[in-house]
Amino acid sequence: MADPGKMEAGLAHAEVAPDEDRKDKHDGKVGKKENEDSIENEKEEKVEEEQPLVKQKTKRVATLDAFRGLTIVLMILVDDAGGAYARIDHSPWNGCTLADFVMPFFLFIVGVAIALALKKIPNINAAITKICLRTLKLLFWGILLQGGYSHAPDELAYGVDMKHIRWFGILQRIALVYFIVALIETFTTKRRPTVLEPGYLSIFTSYRWQWIGGFVAFAIYMITTYSLYVPDWSFVDNEGTRYKVKCGMRGHLGPACNAVGYVDREVWGINHLYTDPVWKRLKACTHSSPSSGPLRENAPNWCRAPFEPEGLLSSILAILSGTIGIHYGHVLIHFKGHSERLRQWVSMALCLFIVAIILHFTDAIPINKQLYSFSYVCFTAGAAGIVFSAFYIVIDVWGFRTPFLFLEWIGMNAMLIFVLGAQGILAAFVNGWYYKSTNNTLKSLSMESLQASCTNWAYTGSYKKYII
Repeated sequence: MADPGKMEAGLAHAEVAPDEDRKDKHDGKVGKKENEDSIENEKEEKVEEEQPLVKQKTKRVATLDAFRGLTIVLMILVDDAGGAYARIDHSPWNGCTLADFVMPFFLFIVGVAIALALKKIPNINAAITKICLRTLKLLFWGILLQGGYSHAPDELAYGVDMKHIRWFGILQRIALVYFIVALIETFTTKRRPTVLEPGYLSIFTSYRWQWIGGFVAFAIYMITTYSLYVPDWSFVDNEGTRYKVKCGMRGHLGPACNAVGYVDREVWGINHLYTDPVWKRLKACTHSSPSSGPLRENAPNWCRAPFEPEGLLSSILAILSGTIGIHYGHVLIHFKGHSERLRQWVSMALCLFIVAIILHFTDAIPINKQLYSFSYVCFTAGAAGIVFSAFYIVIDVWGFRTPFLFLEWIGMNAMLIFVLGAQGILAAFVNGWYYKSTNNTLKSLSMESLQASCTNWAYTGSYKKYII
């Protein structure tokens, strides 16, 4: 019989082999040979538990999948409707709109998912290999979809001039945050507590290395943003005209002379940045602000310049968004009661909200998605914490899961939906079917048919009204 101490520790099973069971019933005792076999079985079972060969399927968290699905839906909504409704499109500079929540929500979700996926790491080297491979996959898809190679859905063509390829984008930022946060979680696996010490701050001190990593990212961003000297710079537009932007300053948080843009121009090169920045919708650039429109005749030169909204320096501070997300995952792991989890989550979110509001309305650090400012990190992370807590209450506490099954499905297939919907691949597939001319696609024909039906309906209605 297995040692009761080992039985409680999970190192031995309570099951008994059938042959031994029959012999016990017949003889009423177990011989010396059976005891030796039992000891060998216990050793084998202990080795198997310490080094599992087969990966067991983990239980998915419905709240996390639903939140991920909501974020994907939100991304598609603002991408398609943002052009028509400028109020939900990205803020031209300072401020926060509906579209500005998408990226930090993704990074928050990445952090929570890392905490759950790396809760137990039997083999550190294998985990590091998996992290590196997943990072490379995200970088590859990011460059392929947003680097300029795909012209979907407007053009039935592909290919990119390497002189103008865009190196950074949404998936590249997610890859960087995932890589750093996951590595810290992996390398500190032996320092994790099995049981938290009493006290509200124990969850923070127990995972101090994760917060140290977030603080290092914060320090790099703040020191660079406020101390780096930004000289005058110039660029050439699509028509070959060269424009010059005068700067010569430090710590500027405006569109033209901020350190975030300067770092990207120096690291990637100005030809590899995003060519249609949202600052073109500022009042200084267009009379149509906050909507898009033609540039003013006397618009500043920087209104025509490229700018990378997912740049290198801003992506470094984005690591802090992933760090806050992994904290929420740690709370989910260590606290078993609903009230304990919600107390931790909501209090953290409210503190982040307060910090963001104070920084923004005192003009110390404005909320700015393009710069990925610290106040923006706090504000959006607080919003993510509130939404995540709300989903947890409705789905896990109250048990209303059925209405959110569609969001869960989207969250479980987030990459597929992102590629097909948000990156226009599905629309490109529809446009790829045409009749005689590329102008006669399924999309154009359906739109023409719909427009003709609406016109006919309006004409018929007006004619009947006139007759009556």
